[in-house]
Amino acid sequence: MGVISKQEKIAQVVLHMIFIGMCLMVIIPFLLLFMSSVTDENVLIRNGYSLFPEKFSLDAYAYIFIRSGAIVRAYGVSIFITIVGTAFNLIITPLLAYPLSRSEFKYRNTVTFIVFFTMLFNGGMVSSYIMWTRYLNINNTIWALIFPNLLMSPFNVILMKNFFKANVPNELIESARMDGGSELLILTRVVLPLSKAIMATVGLFVAIGYWNDWLNGLYYITKRTELFSLQNYLNRILQDIQYLNSSANTVSNYTQSISMPTTSIRMALAVVGVVPIMVLYPFFQKYFVKGITIGAVKG
Repeated sequence: MGVISKQEKIAQVVLHMIFIGMCLMVIIPFLLLFMSSVTDENVLIRNGYSLFPEKFSLDAYAYIFIRSGAIVRAYGVSIFITIVGTAFNLIITPLLAYPLSRSEFKYRNTVTFIVFFTMLFNGGMVSSYIMWTRYLNINNTIWALIFPNLLMSPFNVILMKNFFKANVPNELIESARMDGGSELLILTRVVLPLSKAIMATVGLFVAIGYWNDWLNGLYYITKRTELFSLQNYLNRILQDIQYLNSSANTVSNYTQSISMPTTSIRMALAVVGVVPIMVLYPFFQKYFVKGITIGAVKG
């Protein structure tokens, strides 16, 4: 190994300082979010947000977890729809993306245009609601949290199609065909094993979408509140707090609204919702960058 010059050492120090600064800009907001959630309500109102609060308090989390059974059930619903929805998506998306990546597919351009068109235009919320509730009757069922909007994304199809085209050699596919392999066998035995990066990337996109989704629960879960996902449950808590604060017509309501941790609880709600994704993200990070950079290549 060659000797590192003084200029190279200075450059490395500067780059390390820049990267440390960038990391701090990402970490500090999350740290501030957490510290605000464990800060006493009166201190938070008086002094504002701080990384070093004057007085700690877990009142916000106590209010959220006061009905532990409900939030555990909401976590279970979110975990279920995230796993099942992501699995369905990773089955359906390659089945459409693979033929679109093959130049010998006769209707490749037509289908690609249709997929791309749906990225720009859709039927709207009213027509979608009528279709899912009146004709498919999935409202107030667990499938209402899985099928609408999130089951397959045109963007993910295009991303995966470009990845297949750019990274799966035609020679491997032709060899598999000469050996008598069907298209489904080629997809499952040749293409997908070479596409772990894009599968992990799309899986991460879809999982985050399912985990953060609350609109489907708002639109389609109107009676069976036990089917509320975590985001719907947290949103219901936030609505209850806003209602109590706005309905201070009596002395008891007014006293309750004053003692309730209305500011810190918003931070606690964000922490409860974001922690699982923060825990899982590092395991997908090495695939994420590769899948995005290669899958975004035009083709």
